[in-house]
Parts: sequence; structure tokens; C-alpha cells
Amino acid sequence: MKLDILAFGAHPDDVELGCGATLAKEVSKGKKVGIIDLTRGELGTRGTAETRDEEAFNAAKILGVSMRTNMEFADGFFVNNKEHQLAIITMIRKYQPEIVICNAIDDRHIDHGKGSKLVSDACFLSGLLKIQTLDEGEIQNPWRPKQVYHYMQWKNLEPDVAVDVSGFIDKKMEAVLAYKTQFYDAKSKAPETPISSKNFTDSIIYRAKDLGRLVGVDHAEGFTTERYAAVDSLFDLK
Repeated sequence: MKLDILAFGAHPDDVELGCGATLAKEVSKGKKVGIIDLTRGELGTRGTAETRDEEAFNAAKILGVSMRTNMEFADGFFVNNKEHQLAIITMIRKYQPEIVICNAIDDRHIDHGKGSKLVSDACFLSGLLKIQTLDEGEIQNPWRPKQVYHYMQWKNLEPDVAVDVSGFIDKKMEAVLAYKTQFYDAKSKAPETPISSKNFTDSIIYRAKDLGRLVGVDHAEGFTTERYAAVDSLFDLK
């Protein structure tokens, strides 16, 4: 299966929080979109790896993506080394995405920055002819995505581009809230975390509204880029 967009998250729910509305919008336009989670989020304070598996499955259905899989790297302890890079390269070559989206380049959780650099490095290495990888016993062809984008997470980083996601914020929130163990629930007896407060859930929408305000739309999601994003005309900018 060749994908138009392959989105990576260090943990299940990273992709939904960072670019869920963008993915839902592209799916609605007929693009083939996939999600790869690096870990099962097994060190998370609330829920379990098993509940996160179920929640990720449900969120993928809501977004309408073509595939979702989990690399089962060690939550909190995966590293950016040859072993992990080759595993990611194999997936990039398997799905041949035009665009890769991954974690924020710098963030509160250590896995986010690590995951960002790991995927970015793998995207470059995936294009090198002399790195050999196999998929079901067959030698894979080199593949390098045309563009790598990094979504926003906990920290308020300055985005390089903002995607108009007006009309898709409700779909994003539905996918986010599929992670019932992770986010605000007044009846929950689980320990509180930085993302389990009502303030955090509310912030998902008001941050999208605020970025949208800055670019003249109802809601937007921001991304940083690794190279300049080119447009055909200045009139392409909203």
C-alpha cells in the first residue's frame, strides 16, 4: 500500500493531538493516510498498554486512516540508533509516503524530541541506495519522502506553516477523546497527569482557534519544516 501521508507518534494519541484535524481533512480529500506509533505508551500513568491499543484502534477508525501499526519500541527508553533507524526505514520504504509527519522537534516529554529526530534521520537514510532492508524477504527500494513536517505538542513552538483545519476540529476532538483513559473525566479515580485536566482538553480547541485567528481562519494546526515550503504563487497564501 502506497501512502500519501505517514504520520508518526512516539505514543498513541500523539498524532491525534498534533495533527488529527489535518489528517482527517486529507482523508476527506481522498488521500491515503497511515499512522505508526513508536511505543504502546506502557509507562503512561493512566491506563495500560492494552487500553491504549484499543483506544488507538478506535481513534484510527474515527480519522478514517488506511492503516495503523505499532513498532513496540520501549516507552521512555527507545534510542536513535542503527537498530531503531532500520526498523523505521523499513516502514518508510514499505509505504513510500510523499509526506511524513512526526513529533515536535522539542517538547516536555523526552520521547517526543527523540522520536522526532529518529524519524527524521530515518527519512534521510531511507533514500540511500547502499542501505539494504527487507520486507517479507524481498529487498526494498530506497525511498525518501518529499517533505518532513513536525507537529506542535506541549510547548508553544513557532510554526513554519499553518494548515487550515476549519470544519475538522470536531473530528479531531472525537479521535482525541477516544483515549478515554488519558484525558479529562470528572468521574475518574486515576491519578492526575498534565494532560488529564479539563484545562488541557479545552486547550486543544483554543490553541487551534488562536492559530486560526493569526492566519485568518476558524481553526489551524501548526507545523515546523526541515526545509522551505515552496508555493507556486504568492496568491497561494491565505
